[in-house]
Amino acid sequence: MMQQYFDIKERFQDSILLFRLGDFYEMFFDDALTASKVLDIVLTKRDCGLEEKAPMCGIPHHVADVYINRLVSNGLKVALCEQIEDPSLAKGIVDRDVVRVISPGTIIDSEMFSKENNFLMCILLDELGLGISYIDISTGEVKFTELYTDKNDIVNYLENEITKVNPTEIIINEDSKLNNNIVKLLSSLQGIFLTYYKLDLKSPEDYHNKLVKYFKKSVVESKFKNKPFATISMTILLDYVYKYQKNELAHINDPIFIKPQDYLAIDARSRFNLEISQNRTDGDYSLIKVLDKTSTPMGLRMLKSWVENPLLDISKILKRQDVIDAFLEDQNLANRLDLVLKNIYDIERLIGKLSFSRANAKDLIALKLSIEHLPILRKLLMESTMKILKSHGDTIDELTDIFTLISESIIDDPPTSIKEGGMIKEGYSKELDEMRYTSIKGKERLVQYEMEQKEDTGIRSLKIVFNKKTGYFIDVTKSNSNLVPENYHKVQTLTNSERYTTNELKVIESMIFTSEEDTIILEEKIFNDIREKILLSLLRIQNVCHQIAIIDALLSLAIIAKTNNYVKPSFNNSNTINILKGRHPIIETIIGDLNFIPNDVEIGAEDNLIQIITGPNMSGKSTYLRQIALIVIMAQIGSFVPAESADLCIVDKIFTRIGASDNILFGDSTFMVEMKEMSYILQNATKKSLILLDEVGRGTSTFDGLSIAWAIVEHLASKIKSKTLFATHYQELTQLDEKLSQVKNLSVQVEEGIDGIIFLHKIIKGSSSRSFGIEVARLAGFPETITNRAKTVLKSIEKTSSFEINKNKLDSVQVDFSSYQKDAFIKSISAIDIDHISPIDALNKLSQIIDESKLIGDDLND
Repeated sequence: MMQQYFDIKERFQDSILLFRLGDFYEMFFDDALTASKVLDIVLTKRDCGLEEKAPMCGIPHHVADVYINRLVSNGLKVALCEQIEDPSLAKGIVDRDVVRVISPGTIIDSEMFSKENNFLMCILLDELGLGISYIDISTGEVKFTELYTDKNDIVNYLENEITKVNPTEIIINEDSKLNNNIVKLLSSLQGIFLTYYKLDLKSPEDYHNKLVKYFKKSVVESKFKNKPFATISMTILLDYVYKYQKNELAHINDPIFIKPQDYLAIDARSRFNLEISQNRTDGDYSLIKVLDKTSTPMGLRMLKSWVENPLLDISKILKRQDVIDAFLEDQNLANRLDLVLKNIYDIERLIGKLSFSRANAKDLIALKLSIEHLPILRKLLMESTMKILKSHGDTIDELTDIFTLISESIIDDPPTSIKEGGMIKEGYSKELDEMRYTSIKGKERLVQYEMEQKEDTGIRSLKIVFNKKTGYFIDVTKSNSNLVPENYHKVQTLTNSERYTTNELKVIESMIFTSEEDTIILEEKIFNDIREKILLSLLRIQNVCHQIAIIDALLSLAIIAKTNNYVKPSFNNSNTINILKGRHPIIETIIGDLNFIPNDVEIGAEDNLIQIITGPNMSGKSTYLRQIALIVIMAQIGSFVPAESADLCIVDKIFTRIGASDNILFGDSTFMVEMKEMSYILQNATKKSLILLDEVGRGTSTFDGLSIAWAIVEHLASKIKSKTLFATHYQELTQLDEKLSQVKNLSVQVEEGIDGIIFLHKIIKGSSSRSFGIEVARLAGFPETITNRAKTVLKSIEKTSSFEINKNKLDSVQVDFSSYQKDAFIKSISAIDIDHISPIDALNKLSQIIDESKLIGDDLND
């Protein structure tokens, strides 16, 4: 037996192997050590013919799902090994093999899920490009994308996709291990189960042909044409899903191709900085959580998909706005719809369970109760005076036939297991009713037989008792054993009584048992027939789910717009962003809108492309940057926005360079991370992009950092021309306002009083007079001796910080030129206005003077 175990375990080394022995699943060795801790079950040892006893633990097979779910929720993969032959027919060891593999991305029990998607992702990494596909097998949602790119961009793109999709499991080709940066990226992922695979087919055509097993030929030929990487990725993904599934998974939808150019691109770091999906610290607050007032899991998943993929198509955005407008105009309708939606279960996942043959009768009742509310939902929408709402109502299928089917067949409160029986209504199946009648008659006859035996034998204490092992028997106390008739056959002797059976009792028992067993078998067959009938209407049900999700998501945006006083944004073609009294949607939720200071935004015109924002730490610069990006994202998903008014252009990409952190895994210092992020922005930003920069260049020496920041602003102004907000403590950068027409200065208003500075959190025109760093240190609780000393040192540094031209030192240099040349040279240098230009410009000017004077002498060059 243990040799059989080792042979199977060899094939499933990445899984916890549950090895079926009788009524238990047993685990051995390292699997037992791991599982006993995760499941908090007793660890024992067993003699397996080895030098030392094997660690061992087990779980009862009839409650295995509970334990399996717990293992998988802890990021483990489970292989279920069953007996695959009848033990009574086995010659020697019973044949066993793995019949099901359950991993974080293939779990199908709805109790395991949150309302959000549970994606399994497959990645094909090639030298020429990238194919990505992903599926939520609990809902049937399938998407894919493909990218042709160079080796440098592929890591960033992959990280962005993983962050956006947020899968629980990734399978990726073995060749990816040749790319060290990919290996580092994958090893840095938290909470994602990773599996490597080897390609087993030779060409994309082979994969294309295999993909037809999973999708219609027309779908494969239309959607995967000229997409070799996506074809391979999708084929491997579905091969992984179907490997241990005997059923055709009818609920899996036709795949959706994601075109990156159709959506607002937000890189992984920016998603983190903007707190789109989760808060950077505790995860309690995020944009999605602010916008989520959905009533159904389907609505939440739709809303999350929108937030992760903001639109670029204005016409699609305006359609969503129109529905939100309609809900806001008819608050009574919105409230009634919300109440109806709250009574609808997660139909998508109920259908997924049906497709996997994992649904029970209670799931069908949940489906029936959900369908029961569809006529009400449709009626409310159709009675609306808004044409846009009527159009949504007109698309809702009431699924009356499915409601009738379930209502006529399944009792209202069925048992949990379909193997218990007692779930099919009387009158639905004539054959089942007859079987039940036989069972009932048998039980009635049993009661009558007991009364007859008491009368015939004269034993008033005689009783017929049931035992699971021996069935029905007649129990007679020993004091009455002399009255037992000859046709009684003794089966058991107890301390105070004896047990008997008779030929007629066996007939009655057979009558009861046979009909009950047949009833359970027939009920299960009837249930499966009902399941198949429902799955014939799968596409209709999925269309209803899609409509419910859209209505729920848009209603959620309407509710939050009303609750938080959001306004409908307009869109322009002038590439400008104009926001009056804009607010940060997340922060105002935390502190309350009355405590939040709103700010105006005006950026994008040719003479207002880049804004340099100065002011003290903690004054609100970073909040101001983030709220602009969040307002843009909200607007481009169709949502209303936190402002008094907003006129926006469509933004194609959002980039942020905010915060400081190193990346030890990649061997990058804090400053290197900053420079890599900045490099990525400069290589990928376009004229339609929005760039948010916070303290670029602070990780190195002052002049180095200032020079880099200065050069970045010049490049953005002259080459890329993106809308850019640059928060900085480099006061020298504010000089660019006079040098570059595209640059404007902004600052955060503060008040200085006797007790120090007060942050007003208001953005105003013009630059800040200074950074107030010492004041912030004082507010942080620094000892007064340190802050006073810092002020003294600052004054000393400020006095000597400018460039000084020393004529005497220059006179001492022995060079070959006339006194006239020397005086003119010194005069030119002295004319450099070092108080109003940057250090880089000063040095460039000096170099120009040297070149133009055509002076001779190595000393002067030095």
